[in-house]
Amino acid sequence: MVYVRKDAGTLTAAEKRRFVKALLEVKRRGEYDEFVRMHLAYFSSDGERGLRTAHMTPSFLPWHRRFLLDLETALRRVDPSVTLPYWDWTRDRTATSTPWTADFLGGDGRRSDRQVMTGPFAHRQGDWTIEVGVTDGEFLTRDLGRRREPLDLPTASDLERALRDPVYDAAPWDSTVTRGFRNKLEGWGTGQGGAAWRNHNRVHRWVGGAMLGAASVNDPVFWLHHAFVDLQWYRWQRRHGGARYLPATPPGPRDGQHRRVVARHEKLPPWDVTPDELEDVGRIYRYA
Repeated sequence: MVYVRKDAGTLTAAEKRRFVKALLEVKRRGEYDEFVRMHLAYFSSDGERGLRTAHMTPSFLPWHRRFLLDLETALRRVDPSVTLPYWDWTRDRTATSTPWTADFLGGDGRRSDRQVMTGPFAHRQGDWTIEVGVTDGEFLTRDLGRRREPLDLPTASDLERALRDPVYDAAPWDSTVTRGFRNKLEGWGTGQGGAAWRNHNRVHRWVGGAMLGAASVNDPVFWLHHAFVDLQWYRWQRRHGGARYLPATPPGPRDGQHRRVVARHEKLPPWDVTPDELEDVGRIYRYA
């Protein structure tokens, strides 16, 4: 049966409680930290040798689509009524709006050390200790909007710039490409400061704290953010009917991206699935 992913701003109090309870249970079981480890393992950049699957690559979208599905499956094993909500950061744009409420994801970090002190994921509640990360810190941190160097969230027009591009991706299939929907949505730009961070990337910068690095999964907002990113792929596919994931075939041996990116019908590590198989999720879920 097809289930529905809802806008976090429309969730009822009961839906918020069930989502939070299921997420905390996945954490208690030790499953959640495996998601953090996986994201760390597959967070590779242009400058690294070998295959890139999760970031700075065409498979950014199908990789995270499958990643979200795995977490959603874990949540639904706890409570079959739970689905991943999405955070529409073009609309809920302040540090006090959805999802930053005490009954949901909690709020900003305190000034002294960015530690989140409110909500169910605050370390002092005893249910959300950071076990896997790039530092030794045990508590969740945020710096919503970046106090020292203020940054705004992406706007609807920023998103529209990506959505109107009819081509999924283009050579050289990395963070430097200026054409194609994928990188315009992922958000690797040129320039200095905030101008270099667009859409998906800019949101990570705006949240700050744990969301800045490869261990960004430690902040539960990661899933709501990426559900909204996934929704954009869903919308792009419907706007540009027939447009497909690219590259369709692997770059050749003389290409600098040979064996560095996943083509449409190639397996997408760490799963036994191809981007082609992840292009249509209509039999699994839909967005409200």
